Amino acid sequence: MPRVSPLAVTLLAALYFAASAHAQSPAPTPPMGWNSWDAYGLTIDEADYRANTTVLAGLRQYGWAYSVIDEGWYMQDPFAPTVPAHKYVWDANGILIPALNRFPSAANNQGFKPIADWVHAQGLKFGIHIIRGIPRQVVDLNLPIAGSSFHAKDAADLAATCPWDEGNYGIADNAAGQAYYDSMLRLYASWGLDFIKVDCISDHPYRPTEIRQIAEAIRKTGRPIVLSLSPGPTQLAHAAEVAKYAQMWRITNDHWDLWHVDHKPGQDEFPFGLSEAFDRLAAWSPYVKPGSWPDDDMLPEGVLAPHPGWGQPRTSRYTPDEQRTEFTLWAISRSPLIMGANLTRLDPFTRSLMSNEEVLRLNQTAVESHPGELPANPAARQSYPQRYWIARTGGPHPRTYIAVFNLADAPTKADLPWMIFHLANTPHAVYNVWDQKHIPAASSLSVELPTHGCALFRLE
Repeated sequence: MPRVSPLAVTLLAALYFAASAHAQSPAPTPPMGWNSWDAYGLTIDEADYRANTTVLAGLRQYGWAYSVIDEGWYMQDPFAPTVPAHKYVWDANGILIPALNRFPSAANNQGFKPIADWVHAQGLKFGIHIIRGIPRQVVDLNLPIAGSSFHAKDAADLAATCPWDEGNYGIADNAAGQAYYDSMLRLYASWGLDFIKVDCISDHPYRPTEIRQIAEAIRKTGRPIVLSLSPGPTQLAHAAEVAKYAQMWRITNDHWDLWHVDHKPGQDEFPFGLSEAFDRLAAWSPYVKPGSWPDDDMLPEGVLAPHPGWGQPRTSRYTPDEQRTEFTLWAISRSPLIMGANLTRLDPFTRSLMSNEEVLRLNQTAVESHPGELPANPAARQSYPQRYWIARTGGPHPRTYIAVFNLADAPTKADLPWMIFHLANTPHAVYNVWDQKHIPAASSLSVELPTHGCALFRLE
């Protein structure tokens, strides 16, 4: 029999208990996987996708599951400067399908089914990205909508275009619009789809009608498909609505490998930096629950090449300490863990993060997670060098974890009273998870952190 790792057993148990609490959700724990955007942008092809997925399959024992092809898989020329020149490919009913020059196994009207079958055979799950709406040229041709008497012009909302992507019209909130999304998801589900990331829908602009239509179309397929909404920032006022229909929704604009970005008031927050994520995740922490995962975006770590979705090909700008800080913050806050690195060029340090069983177990099994207390005065809070996060896991052997982060541009030292972590003011012993060191009981937690670094402790 094949060996089953202790982490795999733990994650299976977590899935069971979380599924019991939220039985209808296809994502009872935070989704973990890989997305092509940060390394390949629009340009991923079948050979590169299979190569990255093969590496991901070698890490599936740690919980990595979803392999997602991001935007552009329906473009014959993803390097073209304009949308018409990209040469979208669609079927007779106006549904986008893979470009054969990039995904040759899609020949003979098979779509992504051969690839999805291969992904499933690796023990993984298959995902794609779409921009909400219907291609403009499909509307111009007024193609028929499969399974209905409607045509493309009946379904299109010509005023609801995406401000940063000119390829599609929006979908009208009517029967024809629902029929179009129904036909789309019916086709994609027949390929074996497990995850769909829908862009230009959760903010600028927020399109609740299309969110509802897509969720309804997924429900009609009868297949458990994770619905991920993008980009952010999704507004807190919409938290209940997006949680009703989706399993993941972006709480930031695109997050990239920068420590801090100085956004002016009222300015778009692209790109979103790591230091900004602390307050954003703290604001969304009350809304995290099984099946509902506020998403702080992909992890732009490791090698971001050959054609990253933003900027020049590079190794992540993060220092190793910043990369560990990001991974720890996403893990303890229960944000989805979606890696952006080119996995075929995975460096030992990034691999060590992706294979740390205890940190991943924390992300997948925590039942309570929230930031620590900070000074009430906003000005004092802004200049405070540390941030804290506390989480507790469930099951028969619950554990308490404490993360301490250094937001200062210099190393810091501190002796922290246990009360700030909502613990009794008595001596406690801890285990340093990253350094793998036992620390004897003490009346306070003594931490020494590098610039932009962190420490993760488990109470003994």
